[in-house]
Amino acid sequence: MTAHRTLVVVAHPDLAASRVTAYLANAIGDLDGVTVHDPASAYPDRRVDAAREQELLRRHDTLVLQFPWHWYSVPGVLKEWMDQVLTHGFAYGAGGDALQGKRLQLVISTWGPASSYTPAGYNRFTMAELLRPLEATARLCGLDLAEPLVLHGASRATPSELAAHARRYRDLLSAVPAAVGS
Repeated sequence: MTAHRTLVVVAHPDLAASRVTAYLANAIGDLDGVTVHDPASAYPDRRVDAAREQELLRRHDTLVLQFPWHWYSVPGVLKEWMDQVLTHGFAYGAGGDALQGKRLQLVISTWGPASSYTPAGYNRFTMAELLRPLEATARLCGLDLAEPLVLHGASRATPSELAAHARRYRDLLSAVPAAVGS
């Protein structure tokens, strides 16, 4: 039996300057079967090698998109990656079944506290509502969308809170093979 492989696409416009995103990426980088990939560093000119990225996706069973929440969506670097990699004939449409049945895990950090993501909160919408475009993308690509792992109030997370979240992230990725197909 082939070992389960997880591709973590870490999308941050400046990962070196990130406290939370970089910490979380470093926390899972040593897990067996996990490939951590930073498209912003791999393609500083933003010209994504779609064939290379598609081959990476083919070789993995789970895709993790790890990113800070930007303007109620993914950061631009991730949107560009998605536009250039998740193409017709590969991810959807005629012959586009390369991702069918793979798992999609979202790992998100937000600036605001969880209370701001409620109908009565500052943002007026829940995270589930705001994540609908990514849910639609998963459905179009035939990906099984897992429950997102969200760290709210990331800018104010203490070192111990950040470490606890990193442990949850590691546990989540360590448990993925058992969850797939169940």
